[in-house]
Amino acid sequence: MAITTEGAAQAATTAAAPARRRLPPMTLKLAVGLGIAGVIVVFGVVGPLLVGNPSTVRDIGLTAPGNGFLLGTTQTGQDVFAQLAYATRGSLIIGVVVGALTLLLSAFFGIVGAFVGGWADEAFSLFTNIMLVIPGLPLVILISSYVPNKSIWLVAAVLAITSWAGSARVLRGFTLSVRSRDYVLAARISGEKRWRILFVEILPNLIPLLASQVVFAVIFAILGEAGLSFLGLGASGSFTWGTMLFYAQNGLALRLGAWWWFAPPGLAIALFGAALSLINFSIDEIINPKLRSQTRAERNKWSVKA
Repeated sequence: MAITTEGAAQAATTAAAPARRRLPPMTLKLAVGLGIAGVIVVFGVVGPLLVGNPSTVRDIGLTAPGNGFLLGTTQTGQDVFAQLAYATRGSLIIGVVVGALTLLLSAFFGIVGAFVGGWADEAFSLFTNIMLVIPGLPLVILISSYVPNKSIWLVAAVLAITSWAGSARVLRGFTLSVRSRDYVLAARISGEKRWRILFVEILPNLIPLLASQVVFAVIFAILGEAGLSFLGLGASGSFTWGTMLFYAQNGLALRLGAWWWFAPPGLAIALFGAALSLINFSIDEIINPKLRSQTRAERNKWSVKA
């Protein structure tokens, strides 16, 4: 059956007519998630510029909050608030780096491989499956234990290497589904270049899924770094939420009742993880039509205009 160029273009336009929403609808959970995450990000960016040296040692160990120290001091008299500001920036850097590297690796092995097809897809899929079955935490511990001086950049790279395979599998499956849709086939028949089909016809449909995978990678990175640092395998010479918990554990903060030493980084991890989870739930409403219809029904129930 012959299809003219004009007919193919019309079919592509008709198939893409229902404009897909690129942004999640503003709901209460999305607003709360963005608000909490925004406050933490601003604190991590601006906070280190407003506090002193977090490593300064004083002879006022384990001072409770007050007396010039908003969150008290550590066992060696270091300012906990200053450490929290620098730790927030360090953890955010790790999260952003891991999110970016995971996006690049998963997009390359998942989207490009599925779009090209043939032996490239088979090779990429095989490599992804190998990385997927390798236990991540033991590998991270093994790599970290053999590197004596670890920067936050090295920790971020190690976490990214061990976390991209799952996202690549999800992206590959969705790309295979989008590649077989009518408007993509129409673009191929009309003679569109392969790179334009990938970036114009396929990739925009994957943006919500990519955003969801990046948010999940950031959550994994922050929790993974905190776990490594708590075991003494985190970044050395840098402040993160995990290293603060590690030093608090070694300083017997819990036994001595110095809650102001371990509670702020633990609360920051919990709040930021919860905020990103709320954002991720809102992004899922774009990907999953069932969730989107449930959200619309809930908004109508509370008389909130869409």
